[in-house]
Amino acid sequence: MTTITPVRLTRDRATWLIYLQLGTFATYLYGLSAALPMLRIDQGVSQGVAGLHGTSMAVGGILTGLALPWLTRRIGRRAVTWLGLAGMNVGVLLVMTGTTLPVTLAGYGIASGMASITLYAGMAALNDHHGPAGAAAISEANAVGVTVGIAAPFVVSFAAQTALGWRAALLMTPVLTALLALTMGRIWIPERENAAAVAGPESGARFGWRFYVAGTVLLCCVALEFCFNLWAAKLFADQTGLSAAVAATGLTAFTAGLAAGRFTGARLALRVRPAPLLVGALALTAAGWTLFWLSRTPVLSYVGLALSGLGVSLHFPLALSRVLDASGGRADQATAAASIFAGLAVGMGPLLLGALADGFGTQRAFVMVPVLIGLAVGGILVSSR
Repeated sequence: MTTITPVRLTRDRATWLIYLQLGTFATYLYGLSAALPMLRIDQGVSQGVAGLHGTSMAVGGILTGLALPWLTRRIGRRAVTWLGLAGMNVGVLLVMTGTTLPVTLAGYGIASGMASITLYAGMAALNDHHGPAGAAAISEANAVGVTVGIAAPFVVSFAAQTALGWRAALLMTPVLTALLALTMGRIWIPERENAAAVAGPESGARFGWRFYVAGTVLLCCVALEFCFNLWAAKLFADQTGLSAAVAATGLTAFTAGLAAGRFTGARLALRVRPAPLLVGALALTAAGWTLFWLSRTPVLSYVGLALSGLGVSLHFPLALSRVLDASGGRADQATAAASIFAGLAVGMGPLLLGALADGFGTQRAFVMVPVLIGLAVGGILVSSR
């Protein structure tokens, strides 16, 4: 792999606040992902209809992505991140207390949309604040987030097997948000720190073709990650005979791989150029997917999901970093556009996979994953020439 001159990542209090905000975000993301198979059973709907929850998440992310530049200019990144966390908890509580499909769809959409503005405002702040080490900071932030979120599928699975039920497990997100606000609520998150970033939103300049190719690569990466998040537990249950509640722990193996990979990736990102590193991560995901897809035993399925998570761990941080690099210093505009690409991915990927699963079975539908990997690698090669 092509190396670069190593740079140093300095973590101050603002950096740690963003890291922990992302950890709270992760409990929502992996908690609702692990809950979806059980929510589908409670509501008695098909896999395709259950996939509409992913579509709702996408719509929420796209709408808030369109509003993010305006919100950031009006109230600043600090207020945006806390506003997003507050709205995210409203959505989680709707899912927790709602039983009908319209209510849970609204809950997934509100939680996703509001969580997205916290995520992308935080990523823009890290990128500007850490300069050349921005990609490493983004990767490490996602590592911290996944490390916190890794417990969510286990907590949901455990609660589902008790008298409390799986819905009680969703309380972990508002509880952690309240604790974070009480302990670190006064820390200031860095605003835009360079002239290009400040001027960018008002300049009206268009992005070049490399930016949109980078956005398409991000779309593919997010789509395949959400295919794992929302449907891996179902395939795990189908192929091993485990119950939906027990199979939800398969996401713990996936998120364990995510956590390990993102901490390692933060160090690699300080030394290896993003393009070859991202291609290597996609290849590792393909290897893990192959093992998981072919496995009929729980142990091998866990290993395949862990390897897949290890590869996926670098997809979002590196793909987002490439979008930011192609933006010409307009971090807030770029992250807003990135949230729209990601929203489209969340909407199309799981919904299409769910529809294919209804028609051809979950295993055949999961062939979407290597297709998305191939498209992402092609986009990287084209834009890196």
